[in-house]
Amino acid sequence: VPPYTVSVFATSVPPVYFQPDSITVWNGRVFVGYGNNAKPDGSGGFSTLVEYAMDGTVLHKMKVRGHNDGLKVDPKTNLLWALQNEDAHPNLLIIDPRNWSSKEYTFAKPAHGGGYDDMAFIGDDVYISASNPSNNPNTKQAIVKATLNGDIVDVTPVLLGDANATDITTGEPIQLNLQDPDSMINDPEGDLVLDSQADGELIFVHHPGFADQGVFRLALTSGGTSTQIDDTVLANSSQGLILVSDRDGETIYSIQTPFFGPSEAYSAGPTFVGRLDTHTGVLTPIVTGMVS
Repeated sequence: VPPYTVSVFATSVPPVYFQPDSITVWNGRVFVGYGNNAKPDGSGGFSTLVEYAMDGTVLHKMKVRGHNDGLKVDPKTNLLWALQNEDAHPNLLIIDPRNWSSKEYTFAKPAHGGGYDDMAFIGDDVYISASNPSNNPNTKQAIVKATLNGDIVDVTPVLLGDANATDITTGEPIQLNLQDPDSMINDPEGDLVLDSQADGELIFVHHPGFADQGVFRLALTSGGTSTQIDDTVLANSSQGLILVSDRDGETIYSIQTPFFGPSEAYSAGPTFVGRLDTHTGVLTPIVTGMVS
């Protein structure tokens, strides 16, 4: 949709690496996690992390045990966190992208019964989404704070799946039942933004973990009907590009426009990328025709 344009940034190279998913950027480099049909419950398979230059040239590849989902760089340490197995038996690999040395960490059995999906860094704290809960209603944690302790990741609850929240579009109180905590980012104000994918809603957590923590819910629609999304990004510059993985299309696309407004939000829908109105929850497609 004008004025947006789309081009190919990179493509899969099966059987070496395929099913592109998470993307993160650091120091003029792009890191992509390829799932390679690895099992999200940790029962088998390896993912591949690929480092690209900004022109799409492959610089490095690394195999990772399990199904990679979360992939983020800690802005304080410049270390790459790769989180595997969002359905069960999660593990975390922390990598120094300067030399690709790494250390693996494990978790105790998750109290919510599933795995862990994505991460966000705010100050000295690391927050992780607790995915694939085993109970409905979900009374266990949906977001945890992570602390490294030897070779273990210790977690403490930050947000429960049945927390009380305020609906952004109506201002009315609502009780959550988060059945699919998934991707997570932090916004410029230091709030956590959690996608509860199958529920078709974004959850904003203000001052996470503090006494004045506030929780807000945004129901998502496109074309007048409820819709699901995966990752959301916020524009941090008026000039730049959006990178998006079309997993089953085996392609990473670059989306550009002459100008991005301050903190404009864009989300990946099932087959499109849309501009998100964070006041109404309405997604307006800007690039369509993707596979997944």
